[in-house]
Amino acid sequence: MLPKSLALVDDDHEYGDFLCRHLRELGVEVELFTDSVQLLASTDAFDFAFYVVDLMLPGIDGANLIKVLRQRTNVGVLVVSGRPDPDAFSQVVAAGADMYLAKPVHFEQVVAAVKAIHRRTVGASAASNTWTLDRRASQLIAPDGVRVDLGVADLAIIESFVAANGAVVERDELRRRIGRDAPEQNAPDGVTATIYRLRRRVERGTPLAMPLQSKSRVGYEFRAPLKAI
Repeated sequence: MLPKSLALVDDDHEYGDFLCRHLRELGVEVELFTDSVQLLASTDAFDFAFYVVDLMLPGIDGANLIKVLRQRTNVGVLVVSGRPDPDAFSQVVAAGADMYLAKPVHFEQVVAAVKAIHRRTVGASAASNTWTLDRRASQLIAPDGVRVDLGVADLAIIESFVAANGAVVERDELRRRIGRDAPEQNAPDGVTATIYRLRRRVERGTPLAMPLQSKSRVGYEFRAPLKAI
């Protein structure tokens, strides 16, 4: 079982290019980032289904990057690094990584590790990662039981994901749900701002990452079980 999408964060261009090519041949959508800031500045920084991270990176180092990722996502994180530090393993595990592989490493070993981590994290998510929309109370109930109050636009957005049953909801549909007219060319449509405020509202109430993944120029996908009561 391989993830649908993967972010590779490594400043070794040759290694990164070859690993990306190998993973793409296996059907994984891979994006290469050569430093941590480049990843964090991207619009989809927290929406990948998996992360493979080096420790020696320009900008924020790998261990601190993992800490940032763990504030927004619970997906698999694999560290592949050649850092000659006997404490590297304990540091990355403490930061939130799932596994550490020391370079040099064969691509087949990387793939095997990704499969193992992804299988475990997906299994855990299926068992305990259900979000619930309480329509009567206008609240979103996180898997840890925390209830988050929803505004009118928030409720409309969550209703659209309930109706989609795991499929991608297009931006036009989200815009229609929140009552916004079609924008003029290059003008904001209100969807991005509404999603951003919804994320912030949820994250103020619970430490769990809201499992919303953007699909560039298409829409958004709720990547966890979601039901309504």
